[in-house]
Formats: sequence, C-alpha cells, structure tokens
Amino acid sequence: MKSYFGSGLTGTRLAAALGATIILASGVSLAQQPQSAAFNEDVLNMLLESRNKKPASQATPQERESAVSELTDIYTISNLPRAKELAESPRIKAQLDLQRRATLFNAFATEFLANNEASDQEIYNVYQEQIVLAPPKEFKARHILAETQGEALALVKELQDGADFGTLARENSTGPSATSGGDLGWFTAQAMVKPFSDAVASLDDGVYTTAPVQTQFGWHVILREDSRDSTPPTLESVRDVIKQRIAQQKFQEFLANARSKATE
Repeated sequence: MKSYFGSGLTGTRLAAALGATIILASGVSLAQQPQSAAFNEDVLNMLLESRNKKPASQATPQERESAVSELTDIYTISNLPRAKELAESPRIKAQLDLQRRATLFNAFATEFLANNEASDQEIYNVYQEQIVLAPPKEFKARHILAETQGEALALVKELQDGADFGTLARENSTGPSATSGGDLGWFTAQAMVKPFSDAVASLDDGVYTTAPVQTQFGWHVILREDSRDSTPPTLESVRDVIKQRIAQQKFQEFLANARSKATE
C-alpha cells in the first residue's frame, strides 16, 4: 500500500528527487569511495531499492556500480564548503526540514497501516453496509432531448399518434445518443441527474413520459424500456478496496485525534 504522502523519494533517481543535477562518473566500488564521499551500505541499499523497485540484494553488478557512482558524486558535492554554506540558507533549511518530516510521516503512516489492517469481520460489515446502500434497480431507457418544452411536447404528440420512439430520437434529439435512437443502455438512478432519474423510476417498463422532463441539458422525453434488480459485487471482488478504505479511515481518525491533542 502506498504511504499516505505517496512514495517519498521512491520511483525516481535520488539525485533528481533532491533537485540536483548529476553527471555520473565512472564506476566506483564502495570500498574505493573518497573520504569526502563516504556513505554507508544502508544509503546505497535505499537508492537501489527506490530506483529498481526490488530488494537491494537482487541488484545487478551494473546497477550497483551505477548507484555507487551516483552517491559518490552526491556526497562529494554536498560535503564541499560551498554546499555546506548553502545548507544554512533559510530556504534550503526549510526544504530539508520538510523532506525529513515528510519521510518520517510516510514511515509512521506505513507502519500504522501495517499494524492496523482491517479484520475479516470489519471488511464483511462494510460490505453488508454497502449492499444495503446499493441501488436496488437498474433501468434501460431511451430519451429524446429537445431545446424547448414546446418541441418536446410536439414529439410527445407524434408518439401518441404512433411514431416510433427510436426513429424520432435519431431525427430530432440534440443529445449524443441520437445516433443510437436515444438508447442510454443500462444505468442506475445515481448515474443520471435527479429529475431524469426520478422520472425513469416513476415509469413502468415500456412507458414514456407524456410530460417532458427538464434538466440543465434541455427537455427530455423518456422511454423506460426495461428494469432489473441490480446484482451486487461479490465480497471477494471488492475485498481489497474495502480493506484499503478501512485502513485509511483508521489512519484519518488517528490523525484527527493527534491534531486535537496537539492543540490542547
């Protein structure tokens, strides 16, 4: 799982993440580092893992050599007197402090999430809650979109006189579904704007609206062709999503509590 602030320095070259411009030198082994560029194995392993997205122990000799060369350059330059002077500037100090605290935040959040994983019961409870809240029906409908109420009423009159709904939609609708005879396919009430959804829900299958429905898009004549009970997803298909949501909620609650205590 990603840390709360993203991946920190991972995913990019370390030097680029620090805002530096690096010119790689020829390969240098860890034992051959100049004293001014001394860094330990942990730093090297972090760079290898962040760059290659695999354990440092799996790095190839070429990847290891490249990382050693890059770190040698970084440490050599950062230990120069001018670099140390720059480190005392307010802006650089602020940047270093922000990077340090963001790294600590990410480490804490990652540990918290690992130690507070959702239990099977918690996942099941949330799943059941979502099933209850899930739309009970799906609808299949067509519509004809007109610019004015008068135009929509004229279309209703043609339908009452026996005109085919799909043909009228192709010839008159100003909406993007006109080419398919106004066909909107299957959808839930939540997928449409409320006046449209309310109108569809109030109809019986095979019935169209005799009073045009106004939305921000214009005036609609709607035919509800069919309806069916919606099929909820299986628990296993949404387990990971629910698990992540519960973990994030736990961390948000912990964070809110920590903020509250910090202001006391």
